[in-house]
Amino acid sequence: MRLFGVTGWKNAGKTGLMERLVAEFTHRGLTVSTLKHAHHSFDVDQPGKDSRRHRDAGAHQVLLSSRSRWALMTELGEADEPSLEELLARMAPVDLILVEGWKRDRHPKVEAWRAETGRPLIAPDDPTIRAVAAKGDPGIDDRPILDLDDTAAIADFIAAEVGL
Repeated sequence: MRLFGVTGWKNAGKTGLMERLVAEFTHRGLTVSTLKHAHHSFDVDQPGKDSRRHRDAGAHQVLLSSRSRWALMTELGEADEPSLEELLARMAPVDLILVEGWKRDRHPKVEAWRAETGRPLIAPDDPTIRAVAAKGDPGIDDRPILDLDDTAAIADFIAAEVGL
């Protein structure tokens, strides 16, 4: 499975870039899935709905299905968070999986970076970052610098990196 990540600090433009890349790759006729890492608790279930009531009653897993989609929610309890590798093993085969987050994992990535945030680049200390998609001058010359707003160029770079 081809995998490429988008990483960066908060407010660097990761989610917007992910959204544009998914649209770009699907426009090119590829199937794309995404994984997003959250550093906080999140919920995809609405209080009072049947699936939430099942979960609140103590179900370890709740699978919700309709004609349009299905979703499987698993409660971790005291168990460790699954690794990226374990989560990838659960994904259906597609042409490309884009991963947002997982900064410290060893898959290839592009770093989203904006000068206005005042945050330093991650890239200088991380060889898994193959390019920087920047708004402003990141001040490095040891890897490609792409315009954060040039989605097609970033998609071309990723496609070349993963062999699409």
